[in-house]
Amino acid sequence: MITIDGSFGEGGGQILRSALALSMITGKPFNIINIRASRKKPGLMAQHLAAVNASHKIGQAEVTGNTISSTELYFKPNGILSGSFNFDTGTAGSGTLVFQTIMPALIKASCNSNIIFKGGTHNPFAPPYDFIDKAFIPLLKRMNINISSNIERYGFYPRGGGKFSLSIQPLTKTSNLNLLERGRIKKIKALSIVSQLPISIAEREIDAALKKLKLNRNDTMIHSVKNPVGPGNAFIIEVESENITEIFTGFGERGVKAEDVADKTISEVNEYINAEVPIGENLADQLLIPMVITGGGRFLTLTPSQHTLTNIEIIKKFVDADFKLTEHSKNKWELEIKVINF
Repeated sequence: MITIDGSFGEGGGQILRSALALSMITGKPFNIINIRASRKKPGLMAQHLAAVNASHKIGQAEVTGNTISSTELYFKPNGILSGSFNFDTGTAGSGTLVFQTIMPALIKASCNSNIIFKGGTHNPFAPPYDFIDKAFIPLLKRMNINISSNIERYGFYPRGGGKFSLSIQPLTKTSNLNLLERGRIKKIKALSIVSQLPISIAEREIDAALKKLKLNRNDTMIHSVKNPVGPGNAFIIEVESENITEIFTGFGERGVKAEDVADKTISEVNEYINAEVPIGENLADQLLIPMVITGGGRFLTLTPSQHTLTNIEIIKKFVDADFKLTEHSKNKWELEIKVINF
């Protein structure tokens, strides 16, 4: 039995999601205590419970503690179930986080799987659908993890109501991910999505990108959501380089000016560009478990986040693997993974 203190390191829901994914792919049961203990509302919230219940089904698991506000969970997997599934967070909770929880198990399954996710597609503190589609999945494909995606309806916090689907094929052969050079930046694009909000918000965000990133008007787009479920705004910058595409997102908030949303996102883009690394901060964290499954590899990234460092420690509880972090220069780090026994 693996015991995990959910309050250590980053201390959030990622610890639980990583443990669920790793438990299913290794077959090792775990017990986690102090789930999200440092958060304003400790324990399982709706989106965390959605990930637990999806893992319960996919992992054919024995589970106790899977209730709202629970701060302790026991999970024992009994094989991986593939097929067609429909998972609904029931709130604006992120469907993309549920996807990242169950994806590692489904690529280890025996047959293809098709999943529909309902809930949030563009939420603060979670990877938006665009990130999954344009940054995360293309790198998975380099590891011979074959996934296709489609979005049907946008869902913003706090209403949710979004819907997207994914098709996942079993892993038949593996390829290590080695990405040490970003290559020449080919194009930078900016997209502003607005739902039940004035189009002027999107125009102001795009104007900031035109001015501060010196974009061409043809490389910008405004998307006003048709048949919206609720209000929301996402400002997305896509950096397409020779060897990778990275996605950076800012979310509109009540009382925050559109220009401030744009400026914060543009600052993240400039930090990434100036560091001359291929992998951004969020992508680094989310690549770790897929890379362990496919045998390891290495990449250059920004200074590792607390999420990344915490995820490394969770992985080491389930898998015999070495992680080496090397600082090359200010804000440029190399992360190397060697899987010893999996």
